[in-house]
Amino acid sequence: MKTINAIRMGGSEILPLIEGGKGVSVSTGVCSGHWAAAGGAGTISVVNADSYDDDGRVVPQLYTGRTRRDRHEEMVEFAIAGGITQARQAHELAGGRGRLHANILWEMGAAERVITGVLEGARGLIQGLTCGAGMPYRLSEIAARFGVHYYPIVSSARAFNALWRRAYSKTAGLLGGVVYEDPWLAGGHNGLSNSENPERPEAPLPRVLELRRTMRLFGLGDTPIIMAGGVWWLDEWEDWIDNSDLGPIAFQFGTRPLLTRESPIPEAWKQRLMALRQGDIFLNKFSPTGFYSSAVKNGFLEELRERGERQVAFSPEPVGEHVAPYYISGRRLVFLTRPDLERARGWEAEGFSEAMRTPDSTLVFDTRAAAAQINADQTACMGCLSECRFSSWSQRGPGYSNGHKADPRSFCIQKTLQSISHAADDDIDATERNLMFSGHNAYRFASDPFYSNGFVPTVKQLVERILTGR
Repeated sequence: MKTINAIRMGGSEILPLIEGGKGVSVSTGVCSGHWAAAGGAGTISVVNADSYDDDGRVVPQLYTGRTRRDRHEEMVEFAIAGGITQARQAHELAGGRGRLHANILWEMGAAERVITGVLEGARGLIQGLTCGAGMPYRLSEIAARFGVHYYPIVSSARAFNALWRRAYSKTAGLLGGVVYEDPWLAGGHNGLSNSENPERPEAPLPRVLELRRTMRLFGLGDTPIIMAGGVWWLDEWEDWIDNSDLGPIAFQFGTRPLLTRESPIPEAWKQRLMALRQGDIFLNKFSPTGFYSSAVKNGFLEELRERGERQVAFSPEPVGEHVAPYYISGRRLVFLTRPDLERARGWEAEGFSEAMRTPDSTLVFDTRAAAAQINADQTACMGCLSECRFSSWSQRGPGYSNGHKADPRSFCIQKTLQSISHAADDDIDATERNLMFSGHNAYRFASDPFYSNGFVPTVKQLVERILTGR
């Protein structure tokens, strides 16, 4: 195994080991502060981060506003307060070592306002901004305003080319690195384009080489590329280290920091990670963002999959084969094909009696209780995304709607991520009834001898282990 040498990033010499940001109370100041203290770049998430009361207890993010716009403003206040809290905590624990980055989802509602508020309230504590899930053109402008380095997350050379030409070339001196997030291997939201097949993964090396070639065209041959997604043992990536064709390379770890003593996730979640097997991670497109995402197969995703299968097309008027009358909730008349009417009657007989319209002129069927919960979740929307398929919210006025009907085939992502991250340690059901984001390699916890006999390392022990190559 080649020696892992320090790399110059953001104006400092650090280990080329980056903690991946994980939103909604998972990448906290405690975990990222310890990662930075170990010599790498720790990353706090400012996506609805936690803040605490005077007794150190998490402040529940409860919404009282009567309208979505009112609740949206409450969410912005929660996010800024939480981000500042986590930045201060990370800074204290890092003790001046490593680097501290803040990660934000560009498609988060009011993302620019939130990150600006956090940087204003935590001046000098954050050295870098990472941002993905969208095309964050204004990331460089925000970074320049506060004099911090920025690290865009891309999944292709083409995406970086567009960002550079439109915006980043104006602030080249603050580009600390480019994160290549592999769309088939990384956890959370993935940047698969319409031209890429989710079921046909491409090897990362040719894609990263293409990214480096593009960067060199812009004079960025010495700017680090951070490989994110699928990194476990560094000896599996030995041909990337000190590779002149690739140039400076760092490695990002998003999934492995979940299973550390400093990780804030509940114990039941940690135990589930250690029991995963290959094939337990599911690349799906249920997210209300419209992006593909990588998550653990569980009851939550199974319910979404089954709901999508109980689906038929309808027409508001009799046309073609759509001549069979059907009344939605016994009131609204639509027309189905005769075979689909038989299917609908069969689902009703099984208890899936509520037909819900989708933006695609289809009906999905579920139980009365499930339909009521979907309606309640949509009504309680607080605009956590810039645009949401599930609730039809858009942060753009004057209508604050994306122009489409709310889609019952999706879900409230804020609700489920808050639920799983704040579940009780012994709440095993929480890992079944909520979304559990995960990188493709999470199944390796069960076979890696480092975690044998249920061993859970500290962040420091994990970093030391990574440096050995295995």
